[in-house]
Amino acid sequence: MKKVVTDQQKTTVKKVLDYIRRYWFYLGLSIVLAAVTVALTLYIPILTGRAVDLIITKGQVDFAGILVILERMAVVILLTAAAQWIMNACNNKITYNVIRDIRKEAFERIEHLPLKYIDSHSYGEVVSRVIADVDQFADGLLMGFTQFFTGIVTIFGTLIFMLTISVNITVAVVVITPLSLFVASFIAKKTFSMFKLQSETRGEQTAFIEEMVGNQKVVQAFSHEDEALEQFDEINGRLQKYSLRAIFFSSITNPATRFINSLVYATVGVIGAFLAIRGSITVGQLSSLLSYANQYTKPFNEISGVITELQNALACAARVFELIEEPVEKPDAESAKVLEKADGSVELSHVYFSYTPEQKLIEDFNLSVQPGQRVAIVGPTGCGKTTLINLLMRFYDVNSGEIRVSGTPIDEMTRKSLRSNYGMVLQETWLRSGTIRENITMGKPDATEEEIIAAAKASHAHSFIKRLPKGYDTVISEDGGSLSQGQKQLLCITRVMLCLPPMLILDEATSSIDTRTEIKIQEAFARMMKGRTSFIVAHRLSTIREADIILVMRDGNIVEQGKHEELLEKNGFYAKLYNSQFAK
Repeated sequence: MKKVVTDQQKTTVKKVLDYIRRYWFYLGLSIVLAAVTVALTLYIPILTGRAVDLIITKGQVDFAGILVILERMAVVILLTAAAQWIMNACNNKITYNVIRDIRKEAFERIEHLPLKYIDSHSYGEVVSRVIADVDQFADGLLMGFTQFFTGIVTIFGTLIFMLTISVNITVAVVVITPLSLFVASFIAKKTFSMFKLQSETRGEQTAFIEEMVGNQKVVQAFSHEDEALEQFDEINGRLQKYSLRAIFFSSITNPATRFINSLVYATVGVIGAFLAIRGSITVGQLSSLLSYANQYTKPFNEISGVITELQNALACAARVFELIEEPVEKPDAESAKVLEKADGSVELSHVYFSYTPEQKLIEDFNLSVQPGQRVAIVGPTGCGKTTLINLLMRFYDVNSGEIRVSGTPIDEMTRKSLRSNYGMVLQETWLRSGTIRENITMGKPDATEEEIIAAAKASHAHSFIKRLPKGYDTVISEDGGSLSQGQKQLLCITRVMLCLPPMLILDEATSSIDTRTEIKIQEAFARMMKGRTSFIVAHRLSTIREADIILVMRDGNIVEQGKHEELLEKNGFYAKLYNSQFAK
């Protein structure tokens, strides 16, 4: 387990460095300025020691010499402040550019991930990786840049300055130093695994909250509040446990390193006092050494804190990189054709498909649809109706077999051109934040005002749109805001009416609309479907009596096929479904 964690840390660090390398100029400038800042800071104790040596005894003080030293100190302090300010600006630039790049790549990857990934991961968990985890990573990275370089340079700088004063004291300090490094290394290994668990559980919690808030009506309708609270408490309890462990290990870093640092300071003080008594060093030099002992040990506290934060940052970064490295949707072949205008013929030959290998769904599926035919797909829940739509639209690729549109296999044409030849109206509405007009013209951005209004009138949406505060310019949110489910459905239907593609997919398209409006919509659909190949997924069998072909699906297979009257005469599975809906 330890080996796995270490390897994962190394891999994550390498990936982070690849991002940082893009901004090598700012990185180099930051390192140079860190060295300048440390050198100037370490020069102050030397000046302080010289000033102490100029204060010999009472009444024998070289004020002129001290004034020169104070002036030099003032210049050094100003230069240090300027260098530190520019260094911090460089560190901020690197950090926020790296974060911007990571977030951009993460979002781009989400846009190109296969639907399989989105279906198998909760939205809240994905959002947590892109927002919360990246923020945590940014905090750790910024602290690392601000303190890590400066701390390392300070340690080596103080040792060099101490060597110029006393070799013996410097050797004593170097001998004690490994204790501090050992403590920091031990704690770092412990904290990474805890911070990783904390980050994963935080993502789980975000996903759960997003699900509960988004479905609050359902929660309240089924009195699920108590169960939801229990589930939240369980996740929250685990988050508390992992967080407390992570904080415990990280919190002992500072006291442990401070103890060792105090040991270093005491060693310098004792040895330095004996050397001063013997006359090997001056009192001023002893003062400088004590100051260096403080400055030497201080970075160990800071670096220990940075290492702890970096464990959290690396754990979060690892989760983000997992998302960025997810395999993207299989790209269109270079030789892929553009389907300009489909003739409406669709053919499925020996199609096999399942979402998971262990659970079979569609097996040896065959279907031939002629241009302009209305194909109704019926069957019980889970029989493969929606899966068939996903395959036709190539949201999923078949495991084996072939699907052809206009005589061309769909894996030999671009996804964009294939999908642009389908118009979809699903039971679940698709809307985005923007105006009513923008939602209608999503598939045809260059549509004229006259075309938009004509489509809205055809779908019977024009009347309710005109009653809105700003008509077609009314802004709605992603969930439709104050619009009813039926009104949102009418907007989706209007969108298809505007584009009028050669093939249509209607999945219970009128399920949220009142009976009176449904009759009018059905008439509009009848006009729209004339001459167009249509796939109608239906649960209410009364809506598909006029279909040219009714496919009756069961467990991923077509068990019956024919017109409405023919299937009723067979008195088979379709007749049972139909009669169960209209039984007295």
